[in-house]
Amino acid sequence: MKTYFACVIALSAVLSAGSAQAGLFGKDKDDKAQSQKSQTLIPDQQVERFRPATEAEVQEALRSDPLAQSAFFAREFNQDPKNARMGIYLSNALRSLGRYQEAADTAHRVLMFQPDNVEALLAAGRSHIGGNHAFEAIALLQHAAELKPRDWQAWSLLGVAYDNVKRPADAQAAWAKALQLSPDNPNVLTNIAMSKVQAGDLAGAEPLLRTAAAQKGASIQVRQNLALVLGMQGKMAEAETLLRQDLPPDQADANLKWLQEASQARVAATTPAERSWDTVKASGG
Repeated sequence: MKTYFACVIALSAVLSAGSAQAGLFGKDKDDKAQSQKSQTLIPDQQVERFRPATEAEVQEALRSDPLAQSAFFAREFNQDPKNARMGIYLSNALRSLGRYQEAADTAHRVLMFQPDNVEALLAAGRSHIGGNHAFEAIALLQHAAELKPRDWQAWSLLGVAYDNVKRPADAQAAWAKALQLSPDNPNVLTNIAMSKVQAGDLAGAEPLLRTAAAQKGASIQVRQNLALVLGMQGKMAEAETLLRQDLPPDQADANLKWLQEASQARVAATTPAERSWDTVKASGG
């Protein structure tokens, strides 16, 4: 598995400046000076200024859909490009929308000011992988792993990047490190399983995904990947149960139909890489 607009709002400023008045005939120098002095004493009109979002507003935005998040965090980040947190949130929102290049560019903007920001490195790596530019992710993820060697996310994503560029031994080593740091982590197990799926090893992927789905906090993506593998092997009843557990009826019906057609056509070795289900998104780590 390949593990994973900006709404720029410019604040207008109202600037005021009194126009210079020409001296009137018959006025002496003191009058001219007083006139000039009075201009400097005219109160400035209030200038609209950018107000950073409060923490409550940020948390509310994080609970919204990716499109709303992208608009909110674009405003925050464009007004304060050195705010790494807003930049990372924006990158993540753009990646969720499938705007991988914009997501990568945003993460790199953060890295311009904070080259050792691990979250920005991970965000950039995810975006490059999602955009099918895994090679560009490797150096970023290696740097993240060096900075935080006990962070399973860096190793897990590094494994995906290696797998994408056909370095299977390096991928397995990175995933082994990730599992050492976070045993039975559902995201790591899913990454390993989906690598097997793309190699046509559905039977090898199934137990990994079953273990991942059984973990506390396993996401919908994990269960939907398990449904994919089960369905591709013709185990439609169990696949349907998983589909209907997480999806509304129309989406479940559509995905089940897709699985039935794929299974009947015996295209298990090629179709998994397409990952055409709208609900199955790139893993977060």
